[in-house]
Amino acid sequence: MKPVRPHRRTNPEWPDTIALSQPVGPGAEVVGSTLTVSGDSVSIVHADTIAVIVPPELDRTMAADTGFVFNPNPTRAVWMSVLFPGLGQIYNRSFWKLPIIIGGFMGLGYATSWNNGMLRDYTRAYSDIMDSDPSTKSYMDFFPPTTQESDLDREWLTNVLKSRKDYYRRNRDLCIICMVGVYLLSIVDAYVDASLSHFDISPTLSMDVSPTLIPDRHSTRYPGVGVQWALNF
Repeated sequence: MKPVRPHRRTNPEWPDTIALSQPVGPGAEVVGSTLTVSGDSVSIVHADTIAVIVPPELDRTMAADTGFVFNPNPTRAVWMSVLFPGLGQIYNRSFWKLPIIIGGFMGLGYATSWNNGMLRDYTRAYSDIMDSDPSTKSYMDFFPPTTQESDLDREWLTNVLKSRKDYYRRNRDLCIICMVGVYLLSIVDAYVDASLSHFDISPTLSMDVSPTLIPDRHSTRYPGVGVQWALNF
C-alpha cells in the first residue's frame, strides 16, 4: 500500500486533518473515516470506532460513582420500627443498636412479669386478711410453716401487705412505662438515623474554636475576653 500523504489545506484551523470523503492522494480515498497526521505519523480512525481519552482524576471519580451507596428511607424505617422494635435498626444497617433495644425489651419484660407476680400474691394476701372468711389465709404463705397466726400482729401484717402491694404495683407500672419509652425511642432513633444518612460529612465540614475579644458598646472600658465558636460547611 502506498503511503498516504495529505494535501495542503488552505484553512489553517485544521492543519493535520483531512475531511471525510476527500481524496488524499492519487488512487486513494478515505470514506467515512478520519485521517490524522501528526509529524511523520499517519493514523486512520475508522467510522465505527470511538476513541475516548479519560483523565486519571475523572477515571477514579467514575469508578467511585459506580459503587452502590445505601440510601435508607426515613418513612420506611419508622414503619418497620412500629411493626417490631429493632426492625428499623436492621433496615438502617445499625446492627450494633439491635442488642441494646432487644436487651432492653427483654429485661423490662422480665421485670414487669416478676413485679406483676409479686403484686398478684400480695393482692390476694391483702384481700384474705381483710375479709371475714377464716378459710382464706394465703397471707400465711409468706411465713415459715411453724409460725402461728396468733403470734402475729394483725394490724401490722395488714399494713405490711398493703405497702408491699402498692410497692410492686408501682414497680410494674414503671417497667411498663419504660418499655413504652424504649419502643418510642427505637422509632425515633430509626427515623433520625435514616435522615442523617443524607447529612454531609465531607472534609469541608469543620469546627473552629478560638479566643476572642467582646467589645462593650455602652462603656469605654476594655473589652471582655471570650471564646469564639465557628462551624464551617
